[in-house]
Amino acid sequence: MADLPHAPADAPLGGQPVLLTKLHAPRPPATFVSRARLTDQLDRVAPGTMALVCAPAGCGKSVLVSDWCRRQSSAVAWLSLDADDNDPIRFWRHVAASLDGAAGDTSASLRAAVEQLSRRANAATVDDIVTTIVNAAADDDRDIVLVLEDYHLIVDEGVHDGVRLLLERAPAPLRFVVISRADPPLLLARRRARGELIEIRAADLRFGADEATAFLEQATGVRPADSTVATLTDRTEGWAVGLQLAALSLSGRDDVEAFLGTFTGSHRFVLDYLTEEVLDRQPDRVRDFLLSTSILDRLSGPLCDAVTGGDDGQELLERCERANLFLVPLDDERRWWRYHHLFAELLRTWLDRRPDEEVHELHRRAAAWYESNDLVERAIEHATAAGDTALAMRLIERHADELLLRREGATLRRRLAELPDGVEASRRLLVAHARTAAYAGRPGEAELLLDAAAHARPEPDDAFEPSIDRAASPLSTLDPTTALVHAFIAHLRGRSDDAVSFAQGALADIEDDSSAVALIAQLHLASAQWVRGEVGPAESALTTNVERWRALGEPGRVAFGCHYLARAQRARGELDAAIATYRAALDVEADASASGSPAAGVSLIGLGEIAYQRDELEPARNLVDRGLEASRQLVYTQALASGLATMAWIHRCDGDTDVARELMDEAVDVGPDDDVIDLVNPVPVQRARLFLAEGDSAPAERWIRHRAVGLDDEPHHPVEAAHLLLARLTTAEGRGREAVPLLDRLLHTATDDGRVASMIEIELLRALASADDHPADAAASLTRAVVLAAPQRYVRPFVDEGTPVATLLGRVVAAPSPELDRTVLGHVATLIAAFERTPGPAAAAASPAQPLVVPLTDRELEVLAELATGKPNRQIADELYVSLNTVKKHITHILDKLGVSNRTAAVDRARSLGLLP
Repeated sequence: MADLPHAPADAPLGGQPVLLTKLHAPRPPATFVSRARLTDQLDRVAPGTMALVCAPAGCGKSVLVSDWCRRQSSAVAWLSLDADDNDPIRFWRHVAASLDGAAGDTSASLRAAVEQLSRRANAATVDDIVTTIVNAAADDDRDIVLVLEDYHLIVDEGVHDGVRLLLERAPAPLRFVVISRADPPLLLARRRARGELIEIRAADLRFGADEATAFLEQATGVRPADSTVATLTDRTEGWAVGLQLAALSLSGRDDVEAFLGTFTGSHRFVLDYLTEEVLDRQPDRVRDFLLSTSILDRLSGPLCDAVTGGDDGQELLERCERANLFLVPLDDERRWWRYHHLFAELLRTWLDRRPDEEVHELHRRAAAWYESNDLVERAIEHATAAGDTALAMRLIERHADELLLRREGATLRRRLAELPDGVEASRRLLVAHARTAAYAGRPGEAELLLDAAAHARPEPDDAFEPSIDRAASPLSTLDPTTALVHAFIAHLRGRSDDAVSFAQGALADIEDDSSAVALIAQLHLASAQWVRGEVGPAESALTTNVERWRALGEPGRVAFGCHYLARAQRARGELDAAIATYRAALDVEADASASGSPAAGVSLIGLGEIAYQRDELEPARNLVDRGLEASRQLVYTQALASGLATMAWIHRCDGDTDVARELMDEAVDVGPDDDVIDLVNPVPVQRARLFLAEGDSAPAERWIRHRAVGLDDEPHHPVEAAHLLLARLTTAEGRGREAVPLLDRLLHTATDDGRVASMIEIELLRALASADDHPADAAASLTRAVVLAAPQRYVRPFVDEGTPVATLLGRVVAAPSPELDRTVLGHVATLIAAFERTPGPAAAAASPAQPLVVPLTDRELEVLAELATGKPNRQIADELYVSLNTVKKHITHILDKLGVSNRTAAVDRARSLGLLP
C-alpha cells in the first residue's frame, strides 16, 4: 500500500474496511447562513423519534443538519451513504463504526457493545446488530443522534428491513435524522400518525428574502439591493445551490443588472447557465483540475495527483474550498473532500465532451491508485468505467475467493454481471462466475459458463495470485475447482453418481489432501451419500469434514459443512443433534474475526424449521425472521427460500392464509431454478402442499407433471417429495387406496436407510390413504407415526394434515395399542393440544362442551340425533337432504370419534357424555 498517513479506510470492525471519510458531517461553508426557523424544527426531534429532511439536490439539506448537529450536546453519529452501502454487511459495519466514533469514552457501555460487535461483525445478523445497538443505547444515559445522509441511494430491501427494525426498537436515548432526495420506505405514515416524525421538505428549505439577503452579503461581501435579492430569489425559487452559483457569478461584476436580465428559467437551466459562468471564469489549471477529478466520489491530494498527473492536488483542493467551489470536507484535517453531488454531475457532463480515451485514462489512473491502496471495489468500478475490461477481470479474479469467504458473493455476482456483453473472459473468471451461479441455484447458467470456460484460453495456475492464501483459494487450482463446480451442478440435479465421479476426479488432481479444494471435494462425496438416502454414512462423513475445516481454521466453511450435517441428522429424525450442530455453527461464526464466515442465516433458519416442527411457533417465528434478515444478502438462495416457506406455514397456523400464499410465492421466486431437485429445494413441493391443504390442487398437479412421477414408480430419494405430493393429491381425490402400494415401497426404502423423518411422513400419508376403506390399517399406521415422532417431539407433520389426522387420532386414543407407552401417550396429548389451538377445519369443529378428543361437527350432531330415534340411514338422508353415502360417512366419523363400533353403542356413549338427552 502507498505510504499515506491519511488513508481513506481503516479496519476497526472485524478486519473489514471502513471508510472513515463517511463518518464525518460536512462543515458549513464560509457563506453559510444559520436558519433558526429550521433548526428549531429539528430541536423538536425527541429521543426515540425521527426527523426526515427530504428535498431535491442542492437545497441545503446536509448543511442544515450539520449546523444543527454542531449545536447539540448529544453525541452525533454521522454516516454518509453511497451506492456500495446496498450491501447490508457494509451498511451495518459503517453504522456500528459511526456509533463507536460518536460515543467515545463518555459512553463506555455503547463502546464496549460495539467493540464486541466488531469481533463478530462477519457472523452477526442484522437482528444481532440492531439488538446490540438498542441494548447499548438503552444502558447509556446520554442522548445519541444518528444521521443517515443520502439515504435515497439505498435500494436494498435487506438494508431497509434493518433500519425499520432499528427505528421500531429504538430506546429513548437514540434520535434519528434521515437526509434523502426521496421518501424512504421507513413506514413514514405510521410514524406520522403516532407523532413520531418531524419533516422538513423542499418548500421549507427555500430561502426567503431575509435569508437570501444574508446569504448573498456573506458570499459577496456587499449587501445586495432589495431588487437584486427579489430577482434571484424568484428566479432560483429560493434554491440554495442556485443562490450560491449566482453569488459566484455576481462576485466582482459591474453589470449586475445586465446579468440579472439574462438570468431566467427553471433552477435546472439556471444551474447549467451558472456552472458555465463559474467554470469559464476559473483559471485553466483549476478548471482542468475540477473536470479531471469529477470522476471521483471522494478526493484527497495524493489521489487527485494520481489522476491528474500533477503534484499540487492538496493545494488545489484547499484553494477550491476557499473559493466555495462546491467542495465538501469529509474530515477535520482537510485531507478528504467530495464535490456537491449536483456540481459533480455537471462537471462530468462537461467532462464527457472530451475524447473518450482521455476520460478512460483518468479512470485507469484512479483504478491503479485504488488497487495499490487495497480498495478493490473502487478499483473495479474505475477499471470498468475506463473500459479496461482486462483490468476489471483481473481484479475480480484475484479477489473472487475473498469475496465469497466474506459472504459477499452477491457483490461478486453483480460485478461479474456488469462486464460487457461479448467480452472474451478468461477461463478462471468464467469458472468464478459459474461458482456464483451454482451457489445461487442456477445450474443451467453455471453449466453454460463452464462450457464457455472449456473453450477459453488456458491459464497456468502458478501465474494466478489470489488475494487470500493459495491453500484456501479454490481458483488457485483451476482444473480441480472446475470439476467441483460440475459436481455441485450434479448435486443440484440429484445426479449423485456424476457428483461422485467429478469429486473423485478433483481429488485425483490434488496433491495436498488437507487443502480447501480437497475438503470441498470430500464434502461433495458426503453430500452424494445424503442425496442417495444413505443418511447414516453421510452423517459420519460430514462430521469428519466439519472437524477438518475446524482444524484448518476456516469458520465460514465449518458453518457450511454444519448446514449439510444438520440436514443429514434431520433426515435421520435426530432433531436434537441437528439443533446442536446449528448452534455449533453459530458459535463458530460468532468467534470468527477477520477471516469472515458465511451468514448466520442458514443456521438460524434451520433452527427455526425445527422449532416449527415441534410447534414452538413464537421461537420459530423469531429465528426465521432473524435468519431472513441475514439470508437476503447471500448468493446462496436456498436459505432465503426455505425461510420464506417456513414463515408461510407459521402464518397459516395463525389463520392468515393470504399472507401464507404470498410468502410461498415469494419463496419460489427467489429460490433456485426448477431443475434443482426437491431434496435440495423443497419449496415448490411445500407451496403445492399448502395450496392443496386450502383446496387448490392445481399447483400440485403442475408440479407432479413437471417431475413426471407416477404411482407405479420405484422409490428414488431425490424425488421422494414429489412422490409424497402425488400420494397426497391422490388421497384428496378420494383414491387413497391407489397410493398405498407406492407409499409401502417408499416406506420400505426409508426404513432400510434409517430416514425417520421420511418414515413419519409416509406413515401419516398411509394412514390417510387407508382411512375410508381400511380403518384398522389407518390406525396402525398413525400409531407407528406417533411412536416414531414422540422421542424427538414432532408435532406439525401431524397437525398440518388437518382434520383427517385429528379424527384418526381419536380412534387411536379410544382403542390404544400396547405400543403407546407413557412417553408416546404424553406426545399424543401434545398433538391433541396442538390441534385444539390451530385455526382451520379441525379447530373450527371443536366445541368446549364436547368432552371428545375430536369433537363432532354440527352436521354429525344432527345425524347422531336422528340415530337416537332409530331411523334407518335412507330416512335420515331424505330428512337431511343429503345422499345415502354422505350419511354413511357421517356415521363412520361419529363411531370413530365416540370410539364405538355400532349405532346402539354410539347412542349410549353420546348420552353418557351429555351429547344427547
